[in-house]
Amino acid sequence: MFLSAAYRRLPEFREGVRDQAGVATGIAAWGLMTGVAMVKSGLSGVEAVAMTLLVYAGSAQLTAVPLIAAGAPLWVILAAAFCVNLRFVVFSAHLRPYLMHLPRGQRLLTGYVTGDLSYVFFARRYPRPADTPEGLVRQQAYLAGNCAVNYLAWMSMSLLGVALANAIPPAWGLGFAGILALLGVGCSLATSPLRVVSAGVAGAAAVAAWALPLKLNIVVAIAAAVALCLVLEAHGPARLRGHRIPEHG
Repeated sequence: MFLSAAYRRLPEFREGVRDQAGVATGIAAWGLMTGVAMVKSGLSGVEAVAMTLLVYAGSAQLTAVPLIAAGAPLWVILAAAFCVNLRFVVFSAHLRPYLMHLPRGQRLLTGYVTGDLSYVFFARRYPRPADTPEGLVRQQAYLAGNCAVNYLAWMSMSLLGVALANAIPPAWGLGFAGILALLGVGCSLATSPLRVVSAGVAGAAAVAAWALPLKLNIVVAIAAAVALCLVLEAHGPARLRGHRIPEHG
């Protein structure tokens, strides 16, 4: 996708690179912390590298790794990772009109490399698909530039974390750096009152269910937030349904 010369020649590709570069430091910190966490949790170097390259989803990796280390049943690990990554179903449904004209292989590759912030930047810049084939190509070029920076920042630092896991002292506080990175992602996604409510409900539910074994409080938090938001979207006040939070300059 982002290796295509046709995309790299367009100014939209460079704009996508520039926009994502502004948050690349947070993505890199999160990737480094995830690489270290995989090895510290008991995965071998080969297993950690394979998980980095195949999964490419930091939240799912951080959810699955403690469960693997605790010897949780496979269905619990898969269910937790599935719930954490449910948001990508929404992302892909929204991106469908932008990408359906592409060959299946390119669509699958685009889905693989598109991360949270790549989607957020793209959706903000292009709220609707272009009306012309040329316009669609320019939109895809922007997404490609954005995904390129995200992918390279994540992969390079995650693999570095795997390589240096045993040499990095815990006193560096990489766990806190990862939390900051996750907070940055979460705040960037809180663009409407409904999303703010969902974040608050998920946080409250996760704390209330903290005592559950195998990190199942995460599953409870996701289920509670999704259920409440579905109810609010169908029956709640209009100001909670689909209206973005105004941006103040």
